[in-house]
Amino acid sequence: MQQAIAVLDSGVGGLTVVKEVMRQLPDERILYFGDTARTPYGPRAPEEIIAFTREIVDYLVQYGPKAIVIACNTATAAALEDIRERVNLPVIGVIDPGARAAVSLTRTGVVGVIGTEGTVKSGAYETALKRLSPQVKIISRACPSFVPLVEDGNFRSEETFRTVAESLNPLHDYAMDCLILGCTHYPFLAHCISEAMGPEVLLINSAEETAREIQAVLSEIGNLAEKEESPAHHFFCSGDPNKFKNIAQDWLGRPIRVSPVLWQVPHIEV
Repeated sequence: MQQAIAVLDSGVGGLTVVKEVMRQLPDERILYFGDTARTPYGPRAPEEIIAFTREIVDYLVQYGPKAIVIACNTATAAALEDIRERVNLPVIGVIDPGARAAVSLTRTGVVGVIGTEGTVKSGAYETALKRLSPQVKIISRACPSFVPLVEDGNFRSEETFRTVAESLNPLHDYAMDCLILGCTHYPFLAHCISEAMGPEVLLINSAEETAREIQAVLSEIGNLAEKEESPAHHFFCSGDPNKFKNIAQDWLGRPIRVSPVLWQVPHIEV
């Protein structure tokens, strides 16, 4: 069996990355871990997020993956470099790919970023965008109500459209032409976000850009999967497996296999 790409997230948000990997790299096998028992990560302290990310990576490494994708913006901001120092594997985050896409596509030089409290507070997107284009103007806004909506599978209701519109209303004061969806949960709400922002604002989906980054990294090291009829994907979650499975199958449009993982002694030491 071919080595898998290991993808981890605070919950179901990283499934947006998985869907793009399945579309762009259909021969790749995927191992996914959604930490649904401890979501959301956004309000947590960086030290706690680092500890959780280490714990998940240690769990996934036992399956011998060929790369690790931290498909969570909050965990990427807090733990990417830490994990890169701990494992002898390519470790890919979701912030740099989205920043590169925004810089290449903006025409006004004004880029919006929406994300969790942790991601926005970290300034990770500002750092990445300014490194690529020092003159770019960045408007950041935390949208803490979005992740719970997605984790509950509530991304099509009138309440959701209303919540999204109210959260994004302050962004209309700025002449941005690109808006980075700085949380992998947010593509679940892309239809609501697009309606709230209007057709003149291009949404940058970090999931799409991350899948391209994965392909580039694996191609560079000569480790892209060989042609396979039906790669055997496997999904793990730390919370309710039925709830996770329902959301995942709805989003991915295919049946999946889910194994629950119960943390016996949750530890947060760093």
